[in-house]
Amino acid sequence: MFVAYWTDLLSQCNQETKMRIYMKIAHYLIALALVMPVAAGAQTIDNLSGEARGSVSDGAQSQQRIDKLDDETSQLVREYRAALSQLQSLREYNTQLEKLIVAQKEEMVSIRKQIEDVTNVDRTIVPLMFRMIDALEQFVKLDVPFMMDERNARVSNLRELMDRSDASPAEKYRKILEAYEIENEYGRTIEAYEGEMEVEGEMRTVAFLRIGRVSLIYQTLDGSNSGVWSQATRSFEDLDGDFDSEIRNALRVAKQQAAPDLLIVPVARTAE
Repeated sequence: MFVAYWTDLLSQCNQETKMRIYMKIAHYLIALALVMPVAAGAQTIDNLSGEARGSVSDGAQSQQRIDKLDDETSQLVREYRAALSQLQSLREYNTQLEKLIVAQKEEMVSIRKQIEDVTNVDRTIVPLMFRMIDALEQFVKLDVPFMMDERNARVSNLRELMDRSDASPAEKYRKILEAYEIENEYGRTIEAYEGEMEVEGEMRTVAFLRIGRVSLIYQTLDGSNSGVWSQATRSFEDLDGDFDSEIRNALRVAKQQAAPDLLIVPVARTAE
């Protein structure tokens, strides 16, 4: 319809007018041809800019994901290395434990053998300890009769200790040896103490003087009677007033009331 309109219009014009119309149409077409690529190019540039901006945004997001993955990878690597180090430590620890277990097993075998040996020793030493106590009791009975209550009580305590289940054989044996040591010490010391004894048919308090096991002397507190123990007769022999001053001096030395000095004391006859 548009073409028919222009065709009809041109048929009514002369040749010169047609040429002017053709020239204007040509100018318009040239102008339109020049303008259209520019508009299309501008639109294309805008599209490309948008696409570029989108690519840049996508690239930034991708880089962020890459950085995150890199951090996670680094963390995993650190954890892996830590796990390897811990694994190595555990292996060394297990190796040490295996050595300890082997040593403990060997020690258990040794302890079992020691227990068996101790059981055998107990079977042997317990009768020996009873014989030692019997010998100690017999020795006290046959010895010079000083501090008899204390010495007999020590023997009785040893017999009670042997019947106690809470005392180990080692403790029992140690106590018996201590009793022997005490008895042995009596032979190297000097001692004064008081006690009761019968003098001329009357119980009196007297002072006893023990010089090792060599001499056991008594003297009444008023100094009127003195005597010395005789192992031969198993009794005290009256001194009849002899050595009274020497005995008093020796008693003071034994009680640490006088300086040590040469002691002159009676010694009874021994058994023949």
